[in-house]
Amino acid sequence: MRRGKASVLLRVACLLACLSMALAGAAPTLQPQQEARAHHLAQSLRCPVCQNQTVAESNAPLAQDLREQIQAQVAAGRSDEEVRAFMVSRYGDFVLYEPRATAQTWLLWLGPFMLLGGGALVLGARVRRAARAELSADAGRSGEEVA
Repeated sequence: MRRGKASVLLRVACLLACLSMALAGAAPTLQPQQEARAHHLAQSLRCPVCQNQTVAESNAPLAQDLREQIQAQVAAGRSDEEVRAFMVSRYGDFVLYEPRATAQTWLLWLGPFMLLGGGALVLGARVRRAARAELSADAGRSGEEVA
């Protein structure tokens, strides 16, 4: 008899442990305004695995974890910037769909145009130099013919 009660108690304890673990991992329930904020944040972050999808769009397991993390942080009262800063600290600037304006990002955006402008300046200088050389050669030839 004792053995049967112990077995039932052990099964109930295991069931309660599994239930508490499942509830601990569940995403917090959010109010509609918080849910909208969490969704907006998930749309502004890139899935580190999928690369071309937002966290909100991706079906990857990591994206699901990130959505739950975002919801937990919104439920905890963190601001949008605090949530983004947390994600950047974990995954780097790559996770942001709209990268921050830093010297490195400005160089990435403006670098090709600066190289193109520099190439145009070099090309223009060479064309002018060649034109001057041709004019001076023409002037030398016309002077020789007269003399």
